[in-house]
Amino acid sequence: MKIKEKAARICDALDKVYPDAACSLVYTHPYQLMIATRLSAQCTDARVNIVTKTLFEKYPTLDAFADADLAVLEEDVKPCGFFHTKAKSIIEMCQRVRDVYGGKVPDNMDDLLTLSGIGRKTANLLLGDVYGKPSVVTDTHCIRISGRLGLTKRHAPEHVEEDLRKVLPPERSSRYCHQIVQFGRDTCKAQKPKCEGCPLAEYCVDPSFKK
Repeated sequence: MKIKEKAARICDALDKVYPDAACSLVYTHPYQLMIATRLSAQCTDARVNIVTKTLFEKYPTLDAFADADLAVLEEDVKPCGFFHTKAKSIIEMCQRVRDVYGGKVPDNMDDLLTLSGIGRKTANLLLGDVYGKPSVVTDTHCIRISGRLGLTKRHAPEHVEEDLRKVLPPERSSRYCHQIVQFGRDTCKAQKPKCEGCPLAEYCVDPSFKK
């Protein structure tokens, strides 16, 4: 089986199990997803959603974040960890979106990467979820499981992204990443994967788990 065909079949299998998979971060406006994703670094999405529920009420607009007092915002995002860096990034990214991009979150990779604290993973999430563009969000679940499925042999996020872009159907790549996160949480866990009854067992190439 050619790898592109395999990737398509994996997407078919994931569609059956997770037809409605989506980003677990709660947001209404694109800039809110940008902020929530920044807060999610080294923090669970569940905790971020708790923090942003209050945060988005206190700062109801992009301008409110851009003009926020750093010390106050640090306290507001403290439960998400690394609050000094995250608060600084949030203010700076919102200022740039307002002052350089007219208040609109950029719709291309190059411009997104000019925003404070935004790397390729966050940029891909924004491109896929906000603008519906082909994107590959290489979080730890995606990297680990895509390797187990034989879709990549590399481990660096940018290399895994490159490999997956070559084999995944472009229109399904963003959904695949959301589905694989849920699959990683439910079944293909890092230490103790539930191999028995796994919906992707026939595609697994990891000798440690394949039976």
